[in-house]
Amino acid sequence: MIRSTYNKAPAICATLLASVFALSSYAQNKSLPPVETQAANTKYKPAFAGQTRIGGVKTKTPLSVSLISKTLEHPWAICTLPDGRFLITQKMGTMCIVTAAGKTVKTITGLPAVVTDGQGGLLDVNIDPQFATNKMIYWDYSEQTAGGTLLAIAKGKLSADESKIENIQVIYRATPAYKGALQFGSRIVFDKSGNLFVTTGERSGADIRMKAQALDAAIGKVIHITKTGKPVPGGPFANTPNARPEIYAYGLRSPEGLAMNPVTGELWESEFGPRGGDEINIIRPGKNYGWPVVTYGLEYSGEKVGDGIQQKEGVQQPVYYWDPVVSPSGIVFYNSNVIPEWKGNLFVGGLSSMHIVRLVIKNNKVVGEERLLRSENERFRALAVGKDGALYAVTDSGKFYRVAKK
Repeated sequence: MIRSTYNKAPAICATLLASVFALSSYAQNKSLPPVETQAANTKYKPAFAGQTRIGGVKTKTPLSVSLISKTLEHPWAICTLPDGRFLITQKMGTMCIVTAAGKTVKTITGLPAVVTDGQGGLLDVNIDPQFATNKMIYWDYSEQTAGGTLLAIAKGKLSADESKIENIQVIYRATPAYKGALQFGSRIVFDKSGNLFVTTGERSGADIRMKAQALDAAIGKVIHITKTGKPVPGGPFANTPNARPEIYAYGLRSPEGLAMNPVTGELWESEFGPRGGDEINIIRPGKNYGWPVVTYGLEYSGEKVGDGIQQKEGVQQPVYYWDPVVSPSGIVFYNSNVIPEWKGNLFVGGLSSMHIVRLVIKNNKVVGEERLLRSENERFRALAVGKDGALYAVTDSGKFYRVAKK
């Protein structure tokens, strides 16, 4: 068409070509090469363009990275308090309250005993939406039972002196228990009605992981429960025979990230694959997310997982996936006006990859990826946005970072 136009009207063709080159140059300036340069573990093909290795982006706002503390003890989760301080869990069984300057002002002890082997311990924490008046805290942890270990969810009231949690109650246990120390999950997010979404891991073992597909088991799921641990009425499987009514979605492997998109109100999840196949998913009621039947990863041995299927009718595709892995842990949406170009972006803590992932989201698709804090060589376990609009991150080694606008 352009050649024909050129033959008939050279001036029009020249204008068209100039526009094409201008657009091409604009696109190149707006989209950098993908940040991942290593070879993938598999030759699996994505289900749609942009599902993996999207073009890179770079934050233009000048940033200040501060190491504000390095004395935390194996932190696992971080929650922003109404007054701008942070509530942080530590894997061995304590919580602490830390200021935005990195000073630990309170240590909370006396919590239920946790199993600290492997990936177990004191895990996620979140505060009641009415925390300012009721001081209620919800958390989950690995618990020892006669049949093995499991994920337990508890609640209690922060004491007036902030040194302990009072009237502790275990409101839910993700059964079956299993004799293993891996992949408990887990994150806690409140819905707009004040109920809890909680992710549960499928416990890793080849002899149990198919339970992620079973509706009579609470592992490998997103569960939806009330503040007393009961199934939220009207769940997608409430009327399904032999199904647990608290199950909201299923087919998950090791979901260590969960966050509500403040723009759309949808629930987003990050999930470890095995060797490749880490995922970002939008969690919708009643949907199957595939594991261990559908995955973009391999067994750690290098063999296929099951039949080596990546797409299957009735199974949800990840919004985005990584191969090689980044080991995605906690996630958070940036919802501050302090750094406008970050507004609505999803940030992901990378463990084995040792960086923070920034994902630019448009129309529920990833359109750009950036790696932050790579030079720190830290395993980033959990993230939070502070009242000051800064991004805060804790690492497995006990460091606490603040990333802010200069």
